[in-house]
Amino acid sequence: MSGNPGGAMQALSPTPPERGSFPLDHDGECSDQMQKYIKCLKLVKGENAPNCRLLAKEYLKCRMNHDLMDKDEWKNLGLPEDLPSDNKD
Repeated sequence: MSGNPGGAMQALSPTPPERGSFPLDHDGECSDQMQKYIKCLKLVKGENAPNCRLLAKEYLKCRMNHDLMDKDEWKNLGLPEDLPSDNKD
């Protein structure tokens, strides 16, 4: 008796992530940002906290700057745009 429905042996074919693969950070160029982000997620028990989102943004910015992921706009990544630095109210 086979564990497969219908008895057919079919190989599973993995599908790539929607936005492409993320190369590993072998040199640890963004490990500080990653550790801060993970620590934040643990503190808020995985909730979508604004302070963790800012750390996620720092981490992704580091990955983009080191060509560990394609550059993209923040709105496409679900993160807020940077505030203008000349904000003189």
